[in-house]
Parts: sequence; C-alpha cells; structure tokens
Amino acid sequence: MKFTHLHTHSHYSLLDGLAKIDDLIKRAQELEMDSLALTDHGVMYGAVEFYQKAKKNNIKPIIGVEAYVAKNSHLDRNPGIDDKRNHLILLAKNEIGYKNLIKLTTSAHIEGFYYKPRIDKELLKQHSEGLIGTSACMGGEISQAILANDIEKAEKIINEFQEIFGKENFYLELEDHLSLNGQKEINDALIKLSEKTKAPLVAANDVHYIKKDDDKAQDILLCIQMNRTVDEKNRMTMIGEDYSMKSTKEMIRNFRHIPEAIDNTQRIVSQCNIELELGKILLPQYIIPENMTSEKYLEKLCRIGIEKKYGKTNDTIEKRLRFELDTIEKMGFASYFLIVQDFVNWSKSQGIVVGPGRGSAAGSIVSYLNGITDVDPIKYDLLFERFLNPDRISMPDIDLDFADNRRDEVLKYVAKKYGQDHVAQIITFGTMAARAAIRDTGRALGLPYSLCDRVSKAIPMFTKLPDAVANVKELKDMYEGESVVKNLIDNALKLEGVARHSSTHACGVVISKNALDHYTPCQYPPQGDSGLVTQYDWHIIEDLGLLKMDFLGLKNLTIIEAAIKIIKNTRGIVIDIDKIPLDDAPAYKLFHDGETTGVFQFESSGMKRYLKELKPTEFEDIVAMVALYRPGPMEWIPDYIAGKHGRKKPEYLHPKLEPILKKTYGVAIYQEQVMQMARDLAGFTMAEADVLRKAVGKKILKLLKKQKEKFIDGCVKNGIHSQLAEKIFSFIEPFAGYGFNRSHAACYAMIAYQTAYLKAHWPTEFMAALLTADQQNTDRIAIEIDECKRMKINVTRPDVNQSFESFTVVTSQAKNNKPVSDHEKVNTIRFGLNAVKNIGGHISEVLIAERKLNGRYKDIADL
Repeated sequence: MKFTHLHTHSHYSLLDGLAKIDDLIKRAQELEMDSLALTDHGVMYGAVEFYQKAKKNNIKPIIGVEAYVAKNSHLDRNPGIDDKRNHLILLAKNEIGYKNLIKLTTSAHIEGFYYKPRIDKELLKQHSEGLIGTSACMGGEISQAILANDIEKAEKIINEFQEIFGKENFYLELEDHLSLNGQKEINDALIKLSEKTKAPLVAANDVHYIKKDDDKAQDILLCIQMNRTVDEKNRMTMIGEDYSMKSTKEMIRNFRHIPEAIDNTQRIVSQCNIELELGKILLPQYIIPENMTSEKYLEKLCRIGIEKKYGKTNDTIEKRLRFELDTIEKMGFASYFLIVQDFVNWSKSQGIVVGPGRGSAAGSIVSYLNGITDVDPIKYDLLFERFLNPDRISMPDIDLDFADNRRDEVLKYVAKKYGQDHVAQIITFGTMAARAAIRDTGRALGLPYSLCDRVSKAIPMFTKLPDAVANVKELKDMYEGESVVKNLIDNALKLEGVARHSSTHACGVVISKNALDHYTPCQYPPQGDSGLVTQYDWHIIEDLGLLKMDFLGLKNLTIIEAAIKIIKNTRGIVIDIDKIPLDDAPAYKLFHDGETTGVFQFESSGMKRYLKELKPTEFEDIVAMVALYRPGPMEWIPDYIAGKHGRKKPEYLHPKLEPILKKTYGVAIYQEQVMQMARDLAGFTMAEADVLRKAVGKKILKLLKKQKEKFIDGCVKNGIHSQLAEKIFSFIEPFAGYGFNRSHAACYAMIAYQTAYLKAHWPTEFMAALLTADQQNTDRIAIEIDECKRMKINVTRPDVNQSFESFTVVTSQAKNNKPVSDHEKVNTIRFGLNAVKNIGGHISEVLIAERKLNGRYKDIADL
C-alpha cells in the first residue's frame, strides 16, 4: 500500500510550521513517498517553490491550502458572533483548481480581515471547480459540530460541502491524535457519517514538523508566535501528540481498522495533476495609437528622441538604433520599454527627480532616447549587449531610482494606469539568522537575557550556527560544557532559517497583463501600507514570467529635488538638472579638493584622500572612481592615478588592447572592457562576450573552462599565438572577477556630479536640502553642521517668523544701505522644526510660547 501526506504545513505557516520546503521533500524521499501535498494556513507563500523543488526531486506536488471558512467573508469590522473561522483543506486537481485556489486565497485576505483571512461558502461555491476538499482537523466545522454533540448539524454540513465540491470531491479527514480530547469521538462519528452520506474517508496527520523529536522546537516556535514561554500554563501547545511526517508503515498501522482511508490518499493523488507554466514572458499591454504596432510606436518615440537629444541623426546613431530595435522586436520586449518610458516621463513631468539610470539599462540607446536613462551610451562607450543579450532571451532588467519621498506617487500613477488589481509590491520573508534564533529560543525557554546575549555574541556575523559551533572555540566550549547552552543551541539549530515574518520588498513592483490574482495570490502589505502585495516572492514572480522591476527610493535624488526648489524660491533660478554642463570647473574643484561631504558615493574619508591624489578633471575620472572604490579593484587606484599624471606608462600585452584600455591608463576597470577584449582579440560576438563576462564574473568553473578554450582558439584564429592568448586571458581573468558594470558606474557618477555641481554653485541651498534629508539622524546633522561651518554658512536656531518643518534658507537684506555680497545674501540656514523634535523638542516649547505671544498659536499643530 502507498500513503501520501495531504495535510502538510511548512514554515510558511508562519511561526506555526517548522519544516522548510527542502526538508519536507528530502523527508518524503527518505520515506520513499512519491507524492506530497502542501497546505499552509490561509496562504500560498510556498506553493510554487514547493512545486519546483518537488518536480526536480521526482516527487509529485499537490498544491493546496488550509483555508479558514466563516459565515461571512466580506469586510466587516464588527462581525461579532459570525467571526468564528473553521478550517478546511483545499487541494487543486488541475490548473483550474490552482487558479481558484489563488482567487480564494486572495479574496480571503482582501475581502476578509487582513489579519484574519477568511472565505465563506458562497465564495467557495463560485470557485470550487477543480478543487478537492477535506474536513481538516479538529478545527474543521464538521468536527466542531461533532464535539458539540450535534450529529444532525454535522451531516447537514457534509451535504453542503458535497453540493459545493461534488460528492466525489469531498472527503472526511481522520487523524490519529487520539490523546486529544475528542479526537476519538470525532473519528468514530466521521466513520458513521461516511456510511450514511457516502462521503469517503481519508487519513492524514496534520504535519507541522519533520521528525518526532522536533516537537519541542515546534513548541518553542509557537511560544515565539504568542510571546509566551514553554513553562507557562494555559497556552496553545502541540506537545503530547506526534505531528511529524510519519512513514507509510506508521500510517497504515494507525489506520489498519479503516484501510480505505489510506487507499483514498492515492485516489486523491491520482486526481491531482497540475502542470504550471513557468518561464513564459507575460508582459502587460501598453495602449498605443490605432494602426500601429508596439514596435513601430517605440521606433516613432525613438525618432522624436533623436531630435531632442542629438538634433539630427548620423550613421553611428542609426546603426546602433536599428540593431537595438531589431533585437527588442525579436525578443518581444517593445511593450516593456513603452511601459517604462511612460511612467518615467510622467514622473519627470511632475517634478519628481528620476535617476539618470541604474545598472546595465544605460547601455541602451532606446532607453536614452525615450528618457528612461540620461547618459548617452554612444558618448560613453556603453554596451547594449551587457543589458540585453540577443542570444539569451531573458526579461530586461531596468531598475529605477526616484526621489525617495515621492516614490509612492509613481506607484499610484502606475496602479491607476494599469488598474489597482494589476499592480502590486512584492512580498519578502524574514528568516531567523543564527543570532536571532538563539535570542528567540532563549526567550521562549525562559532563559536569562545575559546568557542568551553571551551565546549570541559568540556567533560571528553572517555565520550559520552549525559552522559557529564547529569553528568558534568560545561557543564550542559553552556548548560542550554547559547543558543549558547545549539545549538552547540544539533547539535554535532547528529554528535557524525558518521564516519568522513577512514584509514588503524594499523596491520590487510587479505589473501584470490580467488581474494579478490570475497569476499570484495577493494580500495587503504586512505593515498595513496601501495597495497590494503578492504572496509569491520576487524569485517566483520572475519564474512566472511577470513584469517585475525595482522602484528604488534614493535619498540623494530627494536632496537634488529639494535643492532645486530652494534655489528657485531664494533666487528665482529654475535649474534643469539634466542639462547642466559636464565640464564645470567649480564642480571639479570640489572633487579635486576632496570637499565631497554630501556628494553621492564620494563621502568616505578614503575616497576623499584618493580624490586629492587623483585631482579629477573630467567626467571619465568620476566614472572610474565609482567603479574602482570597492574591495578588489581598489588596489588598482594607485595605478590609475599614476597613469593619469604620467608617472606610469601603461604597457599592453597586445596592440589591440590599447584602444580598449587607453582611457583607463591600462587598468581594466569595467565588465564592458572585458567584453570588448573578447570581441577584438578572439572574434567573439558581443553576445558571446557577455557569456564570457558572466562565466568569469560569477566563477562558474565548468563554463569558465569552456570559455577559456573558446577565447584561446579565437585568438589563434586571429593570428595571436596560443601562449600569448593564455597570457591575455590570465590578464583578463582577475579584472573580470570584480569588474564593474560601466553603465551603472556612469549613471551613479552622473548623480555624484549633479550633487557636486549644486554644492559648488548654490552651497547654502544644497546644504539645507542635505540637512533636511538627514533630519532623522542626529549624527549626520552634526557632521553636516560642521561642514556648513567650514563653508562659512550659518546654521541658526528656529525662528517663529522664518522656520518651516524642513531646514530653511534665509535671505539676508541690505542694512543701512550697506551692500550685501551674493554669499551673504544666502548664507544662513535655520533649523527645521522636525529636526528640533528629533533632537529633543525643548526648542519647540520656546516656539510655542513665541507663537502665543504673536497670536499664531493656531499654526503650531505641526509641533
């Protein structure tokens, strides 16, 4: 006989299930089971991960959920007696059933309480096709009726579910937890009700952990959830019964008196056959003018962009544009570019500062012409193939930076344009790292804080607990010498890596063609923010082929936006930050002197020291320093500086390397340079060169060996001796290992230059914007006030007639006909009221008194 666990919880039943997906599948293999179901409490967080991993390990996956059923599923803040939720197992038979599971799970969270997901029978009936239901555990409605000794009601409920699912698709679930008060009575009643209603029986074990001796760790997990300790009385516990993943032999023995309950697990397995379509790209449709394709409309926008950016076209632009448009059409990504350009250009039209680009997207002239990026890829030798490889179809990855205080406006615009149910942020899960597992376990065990702190601090940061116990002598000695520590660590080992909570991904956003609940279950954000969040994490969203992109909030863009507003208010000057000159002497002097406090990416003391040595004179120097000032390539900074000042003459292994490395004085800084070397020396296409770049950068040994052979063969064909080719590859390899994406470096260099330009020309306005951006951080405020003193800018206390919530620039007026210099006119910043509150609030009391005296008490609500 075969048996399959059809009622199984993973750690995605947050702080209730202990088992991780990998462990469940591994255990099924150990028990020689060829199928397994996943039925987490009210959520489908792990459904696709489970499906993928089960398939990979030749386990048949059965996707389900343990739903909560109430009398009324609709949003009602005062449900009263109708709020009681009963458990019900739902299993998907096919793709229709899977999609109905998604619909039900989403509705449970969106229409029901966001903290108490629930459905009702009316909703269940609407979405019952393709589903199998089982009566679940003692928390099921039928079991509750039996416990209330109302067998007539239990029969009525069975009839209701048989009507909803179809008689052949609803099962009565037997469990073997016979020491629980009422479980035997429930089983006996279900067997009799099965005979009467013809509802088939099925055996289950309500799995919450892997092995029997995991019960104490799972009990600790429950205590963490409820903020209780294991010694407390009158709390929820599952100790005393075995909720492990029992073997087939055990389950057959436990249900030997009712063998059909075991057989029926296989009957259900044979009915459940899901094949999820993964990897298919599912782009939303951008609305385009009539009689035009997405590809033609994108080209039309590019032509308009050429006029704006270049004035007129030329052969270089045309050749690059044609290649990119043909590649985009071949890959089917025209809609993607149209969608992105739309919300980026809308943001700019609203005065929201958008970053000049991020990552490899700046290598695309299509991105540049459509305003998605603001760095000219032709001028700065940025490669399209680093962004989209024509030989490898994968979704483009355009990540975007917005002023961090206005990112939500962009999200709202996108949701309004494509539909509230088509746009969501993406969920992420916090798992228990080693130190957190120790502290949480210690609290649940009721151990002294001092002991848990001592053990936790002995674990090196980012070290897994087994490695720490094996390699850290202090921890090993405690583990071997103190029984209480051994017990603490043994339990924490089982909790390490378990999902502790869900939250919203910092920047991930998904936009779908159809309503999101066609592809992924959704819920409200765990933090109670507005909008929706997917129940699948970003890895799964990508695997499903949905359009996922990162909307990043960048503080430095907020500083730029604020500075521009202040300059307009104080001086009446309107600045278009995208049109400032890139050869401005005062801006380069600021880099030259290392006066870069507040300048994006250039604030550290080490960077300032190198800047003083380098003495940058052109934008290329700024790009190089963004790329070089990181662990690894940092060792080449002295060579770059020596090359710039002529103290070291670059040497090239082959003449073809010179044009590639000349700009960087013989130092290979960028991934794009590695790609150019592969093209010019070994005859690679740029698409092939990108594969080489990836193989070396990610140290994929099997692929690296193959690429090395291909590189040397290509060099030989181009007349380069094999020994020299070996030498050139050895030269390339270390650089490729930590080479930086030049497109990304150029974009971030642009933000750095923009902040430096503002600081050089409008220092007071820039510093006021900087102070406002950091007003929650008193340590930063202190650093920035010191910088203001160095710059001879006054920072003064708030003034009832001049201060606002943010730091305020004060314009000085001439007194006694004495002229005031331009610097003196705008060289005072008054403290912002929000910053005052953060520091302690005592100045706020003074302001309240002043406003009372001035009859302005009604205006101080912000205090």
